[in-house]
Amino acid sequence: MTSSERIFRPFTLPNGTELKNRLLMAPMTTCTGYYDGTVTQELVEYYRVRAGSIGAVIVECCFIDDHGLAFPGAIGIDNDEKIAGLAKIAEAIKGEGSRAILQIYHGGRMVDPQLIGGRTPVAPSALAAPRDGAATPRALSADEVQGMVNKFGDGVRRAILAGFDGVEIHGANTYLIQQFYSPNSNQRDDEWGGSRDKRATFPLAVLDITHKMARQYADDAFIIGYRFSPEELEVPGIRFEDTLYLLEKLAARGLDYLHFSLGASLRPSIVETTDPTPLIEKYCAMRSATLAQVPVMGVGGVVNAGDVEQGLDHGYDLMAVGRACIAYPDWTARIASGERLELFIDSTCREALHIPEPLWRFSLVEAMIRDMSMGDARFKPGMFVETVQDDASELVINVSLENDRIADIALAASPVDSVEFTTSFEEIRERILTANTPHVDAISGATSQSEAVKKAVAKAMLKSSKALAAEEGGDAATAKAYDVVVVGSGGAGLAAAIQAHDEGARVLVVEKMPTLGGNTIKASAGMNAAETRFQRVKGIQDSKELFYQESLKGGKNRNNPQLLRRFVDNAPQAIEWLADRGIMLNDITTTGGMSIDRTHRPRDGSAVGGYLISGLVRNLTRRGIEVMLDTAVDEILMENDEVSGVRLLTEENETVVVQTRSVVVATGGFSANSAMVVKYRPDLDGFVTTNHKGATGGGIALLERIGAGTVDMGEIQIHPTVEQKTSYLVSESIRGGGAILVNQQGNRFFNELETRDKVSASIIALPEHYAYIVFDEHVRAKNKAADEYIAKGLVTSASSPRALAEKLGMDYHAFLATLERYNGFVERQHDEDFGRTTALRAPINEGPFHAIRIAPGVHHTMGGVTINTDAAVLNTDQQPIPGAYAAGEVAGGIHGGNRIGGNAVADIIIFGTLAGQQAAKRARG
Repeated sequence: MTSSERIFRPFTLPNGTELKNRLLMAPMTTCTGYYDGTVTQELVEYYRVRAGSIGAVIVECCFIDDHGLAFPGAIGIDNDEKIAGLAKIAEAIKGEGSRAILQIYHGGRMVDPQLIGGRTPVAPSALAAPRDGAATPRALSADEVQGMVNKFGDGVRRAILAGFDGVEIHGANTYLIQQFYSPNSNQRDDEWGGSRDKRATFPLAVLDITHKMARQYADDAFIIGYRFSPEELEVPGIRFEDTLYLLEKLAARGLDYLHFSLGASLRPSIVETTDPTPLIEKYCAMRSATLAQVPVMGVGGVVNAGDVEQGLDHGYDLMAVGRACIAYPDWTARIASGERLELFIDSTCREALHIPEPLWRFSLVEAMIRDMSMGDARFKPGMFVETVQDDASELVINVSLENDRIADIALAASPVDSVEFTTSFEEIRERILTANTPHVDAISGATSQSEAVKKAVAKAMLKSSKALAAEEGGDAATAKAYDVVVVGSGGAGLAAAIQAHDEGARVLVVEKMPTLGGNTIKASAGMNAAETRFQRVKGIQDSKELFYQESLKGGKNRNNPQLLRRFVDNAPQAIEWLADRGIMLNDITTTGGMSIDRTHRPRDGSAVGGYLISGLVRNLTRRGIEVMLDTAVDEILMENDEVSGVRLLTEENETVVVQTRSVVVATGGFSANSAMVVKYRPDLDGFVTTNHKGATGGGIALLERIGAGTVDMGEIQIHPTVEQKTSYLVSESIRGGGAILVNQQGNRFFNELETRDKVSASIIALPEHYAYIVFDEHVRAKNKAADEYIAKGLVTSASSPRALAEKLGMDYHAFLATLERYNGFVERQHDEDFGRTTALRAPINEGPFHAIRIAPGVHHTMGGVTINTDAAVLNTDQQPIPGAYAAGEVAGGIHGGNRIGGNAVADIIIFGTLAGQQAAKRARG
């Protein structure tokens, strides 16, 4: 058996429960609970993203009594009201495929009185812990000790009711259970103290009541573990022989594992300092045959597969992983793929790594953080006054810069003076200062203001950098040089830039708009891919061939076969490309034209676009890739029929020439250019568009001027579900989640999951030319995008179907009959009326009920410049133009006569990374 096989083979515990491998996430304090010890959603997500590939997650210690919390932000299991919150953690972990184990404890004399409202801590004896400032605890009475045992039992019962697969009894770290066994902290002379046997009574009683609760409330698969500290330095104190004595007694009563509590898994004795033998070796040599039947877990210093192998070689059966799981949520998958890791955390990646803010500030994590946000940027120190515009007013912002960082951002003047405005300004200010870059997520509900502040900071940074260059003797007229210039900052452009950088190229991103994200930021449904590991985890059987055939059918057989084949074949690799960069699309739904769930989206069901751009921008920033905003590409420069550079025009009408051998054009389509749309499709005159205002087809014109050919320019898609007053697209994932379409009469009229062109045509054919997308609370709960629609005022809601029908002005008898008939189809999994075969997920019967009035809008231009399967731009003779590449909606041929929902996001990542790779290869080859 190879070392890798030994690590990743399933491991069976003594009770018969199987772990998928020998790896567990160690319990680590996060300080992220509410003041009363309840669970935050941030904590749920922290554990969710770290589950999946690892065998089990041991959740941080939960106090079993409100006198027992040993640190601020601790979570509790001290009353039944805590069960619901803890159940969310258990469900999150188990939902990803890992076992969920909860560690339970009481801090005893290690509790700071300030954490328990000034009350006196309790302990076996009234002896303060040997540390500066430690409070003298109150000794528990004999009855209170028995009561404490019962509280541990209640904690176990609650853990079982919350859905955990097991508990770990925390008998280490000098907390209460260890205090009872230690001759240093337990100097009682009753049944709970005195001799070693009596000092062992409390930990044994806790184990006994744990077994009792497991027998009463759980089944035989419930896991019971015990964590111990092998030695104490104090005199008197626990010695290794004492520990073995206790462990033998615990093993005789039944345990599923023992967990060494050590800072380093191969640490020797801290008492016998002349003996270098690792304690695990002593343990294996000294234990009885009974104790040897209990698997033993090591912890401390595990970063790479070699550390795991070394631990197993020395006698551990299981290995717990601590800080590496914080730094790398997908740590197990990474080492399984052979990746070698360095233990650090990028200062810009807290949100991407789902690290709660209290943990981010905790010393455990702070020591791993590296400030990588600014790259090689250097500024001339000073304050720069920038005037910018948001949707409502003009803002004057003072930006203070130091040599390599953004020092401060202050609002100098604004006509708006409200709590909301000031609060959102402070939030975006804090985000920029923390990340040390303006490329951060906007504040929800204050997007325009956020973008204005970000623009002010970007302008100040550019001015400061120019001033420094001039001061150091640089010539502003000298052409700059980059290996690769990427034009456009949507998903395709950002993916190309990141890939080119990772191939070793020096990259510049040029964006004509004031913000990053392009039209991708408005994408909603998800990213299609077949044969992915996320599908396999969910038991979804899919094939690339089926994906190819359904995309070809959806495109009316007009797709370029070679481009479509490359698209389908590279799709799962693109999902992994994102995952490797912290962008996890591991929830899966479906869209119109697909017969299988293959539309990958964020775990919480939110719209894919904002999540994707946020993750890509974090990766861009981490790499220090240069960006020029509010800058248009005036011309692609050619020399000897090859790309030699670009001429740029800045917001200040300054012309800048950049030398480069490779240009990636990723400027999107032309849906927002109504004249261009009507030129190719006169029938679409007057239609709204879902696209952002920068989607004007400028990149197509740029490339045509250097000889590029075009294809499918008349193939323009209208999306069926667009809110007409705001031009806001309602995601196909809502229908894919189980919603239906009804007309003004309250009747269904078409298969909601047909392709977009057909659904759009059916709505246009209605006398009213609009319809309603109808869904219930079940669909809303599984699609976070729905909450966004509600927040924007697009949704009409009511407590009952009848009330909803009355609000919409439709015949409620017809509407109720429609819902009843559809729900019957769901139950039978057969749509007799319109042949819907996918997303018949659940009946629409859970209030409140929701509806959005929609009609079609111009959404996607399938036509564009011609490219080959390496994303190289082809001229009118179908020959590559050396140095010119294109990706995303600017290129045509992939989608044919109609694009399937979810294929655009796949397109931008697949061909974006291909373009970046090939552009870098040419530039550096």
